[in-house]
Amino acid sequence: MAQDAPGTTRKLGSLSRSIAGKTAIVTGASSGMGLALSRLLIDEGARVGLLDLTPDGINELAAEIADAGGEAIAVPTDVSNQGAVEAAVAQVREAFGPIDLLVNNAGVSMPGPIDSNDDDYQSAWARTFDVNLTAHTLTIRACLEDLARDGEGRIVNVASTEGLGATPGISAYTASKHGVIGLTKSLAVELGRRGVTVNAVCPGPIRTGMTAEIPDEHKDKFARRRVPIGRYGAPEEVAHGMLNFLLPASSYMNGAVLVVDGGMMAQNV
Repeated sequence: MAQDAPGTTRKLGSLSRSIAGKTAIVTGASSGMGLALSRLLIDEGARVGLLDLTPDGINELAAEIADAGGEAIAVPTDVSNQGAVEAAVAQVREAFGPIDLLVNNAGVSMPGPIDSNDDDYQSAWARTFDVNLTAHTLTIRACLEDLARDGEGRIVNVASTEGLGATPGISAYTASKHGVIGLTKSLAVELGRRGVTVNAVCPGPIRTGMTAEIPDEHKDKFARRRVPIGRYGAPEEVAHGMLNFLLPASSYMNGAVLVVDGGMMAQNV
């Protein structure tokens, strides 16, 4: 900011970084990156629809937000069910008005080698794709009329560094996250002329529910060996990357894939 006179400042940029008053939907909002982002959006003045499969976490978060003076609504939702998604979006719209920002964060990871028991593998494959990829299309379709109404709609899809490489034994998860990146690029091209930007975030090793069962000593050993920053990331560090894609000023960021991994993918191993 430039100084006009003592005690005053003058803004030099012309594009807004404010999402105050915007209506957002975050899926998988009860924990990890979804929880961190929901809190961040509230701090920035948005109103948030909190979607998650189980009600306890989002009900607690909605109460926390209300105590802090923010506006949020908890909507228990199976994001892989079209009818449930459409009903949830309608409920958020009724509470806060048209949807401006959509973050597809909900995800599952169900390990299984390709030679696992046939029923187990096929079940894990189907559920993983239903939640990690198909659900993104359901929420986008349910919100699209709102998002495209004023040429300022924002969509962020949460992929993973598994969408850029691979780890043995989790082929369903890895394939689904490659699919999220492909969907993101395809819809960025398709929806850009309607003023809707579509971008993806690829978190690396982050301390979330998915990594909670990994012993801390294993996390530390992995991070020292593979991550230039030398540690696992925090959910809020990813949330700030998501927020940048949601800003009005980010109107020319479309089809981008942001890696938030402490430099892991940049390092030659």
